[in-house]
Amino acid sequence: MRRIAVCSGTVPTANRSILIDLAIILALTLIAVVGYKFSPLLLPKADLTLMPAAGCDLNRQTCQADMPGGGHITLEIGPQPIPVIKPLHVTATLAGIVANKVELDFAGVVMEMGFNRLTLLRGDDGRYTGETTIPVCVTGRMLWRATLVVETDRQRIAVPFTFEAPQAQN
Repeated sequence: MRRIAVCSGTVPTANRSILIDLAIILALTLIAVVGYKFSPLLLPKADLTLMPAAGCDLNRQTCQADMPGGGHITLEIGPQPIPVIKPLHVTATLAGIVANKVELDFAGVVMEMGFNRLTLLRGDDGRYTGETTIPVCVTGRMLWRATLVVETDRQRIAVPFTFEAPQAQN
């Protein structure tokens, strides 16, 4: 007579621990790969980074960055000074640049404030406009970086503008 071994369905503790460790490693690897693939969406890479003109303060004026070889990019955010949790009107003007897409990415300089990106729409006058809000910082005044990202057929241009937003008023 032959005996047939019946599996009880239990895995020894040592093997179970190894399987759990392998599952955790696989999950972390998957998260890393997905994060790497989608990182350009969250942190757009630029072929060219321009600096705004010295003394630029978006809370008081329109700011400009000059292109090497000619042309410029301007950004205006209103109302001024820039409030938190209130509608903001954004206008970007490009001179000497033909853009396929223009976005404005808001990021806290010293504190992570989540994903805050606005795609600007091209108007008949060649200006790119949109409306957005920035969140309030619970610690008070906040230093922000508004990075204008301009995509052309040949390159991605980034212009980081910094400004301070006041504490929200009740």
